[in-house]
Amino acid sequence: MSKCFVEVFDDMHLNDSIAMYFDNALVKRVVINTKVKELQVYVVFNNIVHIKFIRQVEKQIENNLCANSDLTVRIICEYNVKYDLNKLLLLYGDSILYELKQFSPICFGILRKADIEVEDDNVIITLNNNTIDFLKDKEVDKRIEEIINGRFNINTSVSFKVNEKAIENNKKFVKKREEREKEFVTKILSNAPYPNSTSTSDKKQQASKNVEDSKMIYGRKFGGEITPIEEIDNEIDDLIFDGIIISVESREIKNDKYIVAFDLTNDKDSITAKCFIKKDQFEEQVSDRLVKGKSVRVKGNLQFDTFSKEMTVMARAIMEINDFRIKRLDLSKDKRVELHAHTQMSDMDSVVSATALVKQAIAWGHDAIAITDHGVVQAFPEAFHTASGNDIKIIYGVEAYLVDDLKSIVQNSNKQSLDDEYVVFDLETTGFYPGKDRITEIGAIKVKNGEIIDEFSTFVNPERMIPEEVVKLTGITDDMVAKAPKYKEILPKFMDFIGNSVLVAHNADFDINFIRYFCKEINISVDNTVLDTLELGRVLLPDLNNYKLNTITKKLSIKLDNHHRAVDDAMATAKIFIQFISMLKNKNIYDLEELETYSHEATKNVKKLKYYHAIILAKNLVGLRNLYELISKSHIDYFFRKPRIPKSVYLEYKEGLLIGSACEAGELYKAVLEDRPKEEIDRLVNFYDYLEIQPLMNNEFMIRNGRVDGKEELIEINKKIIKLGEEHNKLVVATCDVHFLDPGDEVYRRIIMAGQGFKDADEQPPLYFRTTEEMLKEFAYLGEEKAREVVIDNTRKISDMIEKIDPVPPDKYPPVIEGSEEDLRNICETKAKSIYGDPLPEIVEERLERELNSIISNGFAVMYIIAQKLVWKSNEDGYLVGSRGSVGSSFAATMAGITEVNPLSPHYVCPDCKYSDFDSEIVKKNAGNSGCDLPDKKCPKCGADLIKDGHDIPFETFLGFKGNKEPDIDLNFSGEYQSKAHDYTEVIFGKGHVFRAGTIGTLAEKTAYGFVKKYFDEKGVNVRNAEVNRLIAGCTGARRTTGQHPGGIIVVPTSEEIYKFTPVQRPANDMTTKTITTHFDYHSIDHNLLKLDILGHDDPTMIRMLEDITGLDAQKIRLDEPKVASLFTSTEALSIKPEDIDGCPLGSLGIPEFGTDFVIQMLLDTKPTTFSELCKISVLSHGTDVWLNNAQELIRDGKATIGEVISSRDDIMVYLINMGLDKELSFTIMESVRKGKGLKPEWEEIMTSNGVPDWYIWSCKQIKYMFPKAHAVAYVMMAYRIAYFKVYYPEAYYATYFSIRASDFDYELMCHGKEKVDTYIKDYKSRFNELSKKDKDTLKDMKIVQEMYARKINFVPIDLYKVKSKLFQVLDEGIMPSLSAIQGLGEKAADNIVNARKDGIFLSIDELRQRTKISKTVIEIMKQNHILDGMPQSNQLSLF
Repeated sequence: MSKCFVEVFDDMHLNDSIAMYFDNALVKRVVINTKVKELQVYVVFNNIVHIKFIRQVEKQIENNLCANSDLTVRIICEYNVKYDLNKLLLLYGDSILYELKQFSPICFGILRKADIEVEDDNVIITLNNNTIDFLKDKEVDKRIEEIINGRFNINTSVSFKVNEKAIENNKKFVKKREEREKEFVTKILSNAPYPNSTSTSDKKQQASKNVEDSKMIYGRKFGGEITPIEEIDNEIDDLIFDGIIISVESREIKNDKYIVAFDLTNDKDSITAKCFIKKDQFEEQVSDRLVKGKSVRVKGNLQFDTFSKEMTVMARAIMEINDFRIKRLDLSKDKRVELHAHTQMSDMDSVVSATALVKQAIAWGHDAIAITDHGVVQAFPEAFHTASGNDIKIIYGVEAYLVDDLKSIVQNSNKQSLDDEYVVFDLETTGFYPGKDRITEIGAIKVKNGEIIDEFSTFVNPERMIPEEVVKLTGITDDMVAKAPKYKEILPKFMDFIGNSVLVAHNADFDINFIRYFCKEINISVDNTVLDTLELGRVLLPDLNNYKLNTITKKLSIKLDNHHRAVDDAMATAKIFIQFISMLKNKNIYDLEELETYSHEATKNVKKLKYYHAIILAKNLVGLRNLYELISKSHIDYFFRKPRIPKSVYLEYKEGLLIGSACEAGELYKAVLEDRPKEEIDRLVNFYDYLEIQPLMNNEFMIRNGRVDGKEELIEINKKIIKLGEEHNKLVVATCDVHFLDPGDEVYRRIIMAGQGFKDADEQPPLYFRTTEEMLKEFAYLGEEKAREVVIDNTRKISDMIEKIDPVPPDKYPPVIEGSEEDLRNICETKAKSIYGDPLPEIVEERLERELNSIISNGFAVMYIIAQKLVWKSNEDGYLVGSRGSVGSSFAATMAGITEVNPLSPHYVCPDCKYSDFDSEIVKKNAGNSGCDLPDKKCPKCGADLIKDGHDIPFETFLGFKGNKEPDIDLNFSGEYQSKAHDYTEVIFGKGHVFRAGTIGTLAEKTAYGFVKKYFDEKGVNVRNAEVNRLIAGCTGARRTTGQHPGGIIVVPTSEEIYKFTPVQRPANDMTTKTITTHFDYHSIDHNLLKLDILGHDDPTMIRMLEDITGLDAQKIRLDEPKVASLFTSTEALSIKPEDIDGCPLGSLGIPEFGTDFVIQMLLDTKPTTFSELCKISVLSHGTDVWLNNAQELIRDGKATIGEVISSRDDIMVYLINMGLDKELSFTIMESVRKGKGLKPEWEEIMTSNGVPDWYIWSCKQIKYMFPKAHAVAYVMMAYRIAYFKVYYPEAYYATYFSIRASDFDYELMCHGKEKVDTYIKDYKSRFNELSKKDKDTLKDMKIVQEMYARKINFVPIDLYKVKSKLFQVLDEGIMPSLSAIQGLGEKAADNIVNARKDGIFLSIDELRQRTKISKTVIEIMKQNHILDGMPQSNQLSLF
């Protein structure tokens, strides 16, 4: 039944201008929609009401009824009016537009100028621009239909059409405008005196000179009214606005023009502008001036961009202006020091980088700034590098999560016996805060001599409504307490009941604080001894996960009924206490003094103690080292959700440290807020070196949540802390608790907090970095003198106690292995002589001696010996090791057995008589290539087959011409051997000196985009792409997690401790792993400590499995085997045709380096026939813009051949030296090009003057990243060996490939014949663009299976008693897949089945499940794949 609106909301006063619309309105129903958290009011109107009036009333209802909830109000309208559609649109059209504007200002701007007409009860909207697709994407037509049809019960449809004439007129206008601009530019340029020279540099100089007198970047001068970016929402022809350029993109298009798109912001909103500029004008006058960070004024038309699907400014003129943003300056003569600042390393909490923070402090002239992230110190290196060379001191600190493990279990002890009288009590309350909240129930049990002797139980009238959530928790309702005594009446009786007894409670602080507060209100003092069973539980039951009341009762088998009712909880606590008394007596503890002593000596579970914030600052290097150990212990020994530091541990390492009381989350602030006893507050104050207060607005949330009454109470708390400082002779400092740099940056933190689910994300406190003047203003309520003391004087005094130190030592600390220099020389010379004879050939001796002298003189011998030990150990254990990077450039590394790659020039050597040939004509012709491509040859001295070796790689690529470039020895161990290699490093260096290289994972752009989009989508707000991009940039970089380098090992010399360099922790704070990583990102310390790259790789694992299956020694495989070489040009060696394998013309599928579609196309383009050419292709395929957009085009255009194009970094250096450039310059150019830094103009000039062709210079400038030749040679050697097995041992190859390299093998899809696989491949390829990554991996594996079937090799069904869990097997009948090849079965289930099989056959499916612990789902999967055929369900024998 409907009711009048004014009756339903009779206590709500509406403005007269609104009330008239609601007088006759009827409310049909009111519904709370919990899913969307809305109070929905269904209202029928008898007259049309503009939606803006509806919105106002919604807000009013929300304020009246929903102020204490998170519900929003929505009025759902229905109109009982009869109008034809034309009149309805006339009367209600503005309201519809208003509603659309709230949804999308852009849509509103488009429709505001549109013509609307009605035909056959259908609405037709004619647009003056081609924006139909945009409006349909936004479903604007459906929105309008819903409004009309839903509210007025009219069945109409909405459609759009375009006003072609208007569009044509617009085109004419644009064309005419462009002609005018062209005319103007021509006129300007005709008056500009250009020199005769036409060089680009001369033109740029002249153009710059011409514009020096003008601020114009593009177009002609203009003036007019400036519109703030946030107010731009409609199509405007002559829009003028100011902005800071935040990104610029330009690309050349046809007709000798550039299209330039640039995003601009005013830090409140952002917008994209575009313009089309003639090529010459852009390159000579615009490109160098239209850059990120510049302030500009733009004039143009705001119109819909069909490409970006949003309103964009088509710029007609751009003028350079001064930065219009108001910059905050610190003009105070005496400046403060910020002692509490967070960076992006505070987990997803702060949005300011250490760099930005330090730069701001420098700009303001501050002497120092403290970096104090939550629980971590990972911003130290960045802050240090930013400060280097500047007159500022970085104070290195942390906002620690401090736990008070020193707090007594017993408060105010009088040495009572455990047999004395104890009152165990519990309270129920309306909330957490005494005074703000009230007591609703008291339950108490009196215990003496370990027995219950009396009880006390009563409800208490709180004199206020009990919150709904409290009613749900306790079951205590307003009715139950309505007639109960009030606290003033009942507390004297309760105190009489207590008398002088010891008070006992679970989490006693909560209950005793309420009792003390309300007793104080009626002038009763509470001086009883207090004992906390929660803290006692930590001592007596240290292994519990938590110490909640119900957890302890369960542990002690105590019944707990009606949990969260005072009398029941008190009884349960009493029974716990009685058992605890018994446990204490068993430990010969009989009184509270003995209990106190025992509690300090016993092992407590301090991880679960409540933590408080505290600021710890390092005063000197001793303090820094101690801080690093504290951080390490907090992450390794005391981590539970947060890295905690027990007070006792802090005291152990306090030398060189200062500790401050921190913010409102600190224990001192909380104690003052809760009005704790003076003795307790004094104890806390005495622990700290200095006290801290913060601006009132930092803690405004406590006013919002009712914790304090208002601003005055916050002021009073700060004043109390100041008074405590005066009483205890402690400095009190005012800090900002910085989380972002400027006030406007709060939006980034707001978005990140909202993304993490914080409900109060939009209520950001102003945690920005304040100037001295701003802070003095914040604390003006203290008076000028006291404000200066806490803001300036005391912060500087703290700073003066602290030395200027480096967070990481500046020197290198390589590990020491005694005798490494002699060992390396002996190993290398012995090996060289065993290959080349004694004496060594001159070329060999010269290369080896040059390298060893360089390595040893620069202190790198130990790195070689470490690598040698690791490789030899792996080889000894049966696993080959592949080298990575440039280590193969070092002949010493080859002779030491670190790499198989021989970097000498191509040569012959006799294995018997040691004859060698380095300089015959046939050898010289092969210069720059690999020796294995030389023709076979017999030894002219003894007739033996000569060994062909050498890959012609210069040593200087590895260590530079001065030999002082630190070697980076990366090694590819077998994936299954990698962990053993890591363990072996600890054998070499000792425990505590080897750590995994830590990494830091920050909020990436993609994730930040999700946060930004989600934030605005949830609010129904449309945001321009430019603003989205600005916000993304402001959010990225916040730390999310930590991790570990896949193979990086950091080695600390045995003479040093890790804490000199970095703290340590578990990766991603995973307490289940034994791995320990560096706390700093390894890049921060790899210039100090040796980093070994011990990586896991599939190739050595495949080689090992292939050798095990075949018995063949892979190292004896020739690298010029003809059939293997043919795989890269045809399929003949596999005895199949391309049509057998879905048209693939090569046999390289599944061969490392050469099996992807990308590289197969490269092989088809280049048709390699030699090992050298395969190496070149490998190098090209790994580079960025080395093949694509570079070498490929040069080869196709006939400008260079595959042998001439740049492929590896080594090519550049060798080529430039050969062209006459200085060796060191050639090396420098190579280093610059390989890192994507291109060429300097002076280098180009030198290269040109030495005859380097233009295409070569162009190619250098295209390159973004390059691969070293040695790396490619090592990879191709492994690949070639695997290819050999593919040709000659196909069953072994396919079994190995599927065991180790298959990404997503699927037994059901792949193991039931070629026809089925062919069908699936055809299906997958037909919908390739829709495939997930998993499906694409499956398709890749299916192609290998298809090839295997084409070679007449088949799978055999899985035999439960022969199958292996992870490895495929070669049997006489074919290849048996592994159990884990069955999708859905999983490796753990597969291992369980294979292990259980050792105990005998499975008599039934039930027994199989019982012995293997596998699920019903796994059983069903096995049944579907016929693995359990013939096995009965159970062991039971049926007689009938």
